[in-house]
Amino acid sequence: MVTSLKTASVLAFERKLDTSDGLFFSGSWSERSNSNNWQPIKLREKSVRGTISNRLKTKDVDPAKLDADVQKPNLQTIDIASLLSSNDTLNLQFTLRVLPGIGVPSACNDSDYQTKLLKTVNEFMSSVGVNELARRYAYNLANGRFFWRNRIGAEQVEVRVTHLQSGESKKTFIFDSLTLSLRNFEVAGNHKSELDELTHLIAAGLKGEQSVLLGISAFARLGGGQEVFPSQELILDKGKTIKSRTLYAIDSIAAMHSQKISNAVRTIDTWYGDEAGHGPIAIEPYGSVTSLGKAFRQPGKKQDFYSLLDNWVLNDKEPSDENKNFVIAILIRGGVFGDGSKD
Repeated sequence: MVTSLKTASVLAFERKLDTSDGLFFSGSWSERSNSNNWQPIKLREKSVRGTISNRLKTKDVDPAKLDADVQKPNLQTIDIASLLSSNDTLNLQFTLRVLPGIGVPSACNDSDYQTKLLKTVNEFMSSVGVNELARRYAYNLANGRFFWRNRIGAEQVEVRVTHLQSGESKKTFIFDSLTLSLRNFEVAGNHKSELDELTHLIAAGLKGEQSVLLGISAFARLGGGQEVFPSQELILDKGKTIKSRTLYAIDSIAAMHSQKISNAVRTIDTWYGDEAGHGPIAIEPYGSVTSLGKAFRQPGKKQDFYSLLDNWVLNDKEPSDENKNFVIAILIRGGVFGDGSKD
């Protein structure tokens, strides 16, 4: 009998929602059914002459000095991507594989801890289940959250999710994305049955009942020649580049990072206590939102992943069903969670 169970010093989980990078294509809204023939969007460079717009230090407010600085050119070379002038619609294509084995570590150096963890997860699967998590993942596919900035101001947005098996398509779910909110997970319009079917499919993949590979082809009607926004590359060695903005591309085709798409799909945490009305945030151990510079799940309040997991597994203190969903969603997200502080 285990009397002093401790968190394994080596503990890691593989992600269970495996997204591909997304590719950008240009076409016309009326030709959505023939998107396989659309033109890939290529990156191009643009050189511009910028002006001073940053906040000035007190010593630089002198009118004469400011006038002199304004006359200095602020030359920039940037990457840009846009629709063809004759096209009004962006098409984003990617795939999502749903994998089984929730709670099964890819690495764990403590067999007693692994046994207790699996027992805890199995009890969750029997009592609460993954249907609510699957429903939220399905909702984020349907509402086109993964478009990010490309969704803002779009006249129309449509998402087509196809169940792929052995290279062949099975069923395609079509969603009018603008009828589905980004602020909650309440179903509007006529999409309840489609969302229920997609939810069941994702849940079946997570439970290992069937192999699930989804092909997503999404359309945003933006207007002829409008700029589109693929992922921006993080350039660590800035001394070797002259560009002020470098965009991501695959074989010269504008693209979106798989991590960015995945972040959108797992933006399902509404259980953190949303007093300020921020809406769903991405599943992160501390509820971190970098754009807001805030961690919504503080360890001091025992609402972070590590506190909840340790109390649940080590101390048999069950969290609420909402926080159980959060903990399991972190395991689906994957990561390294061992207690490396131990000898």
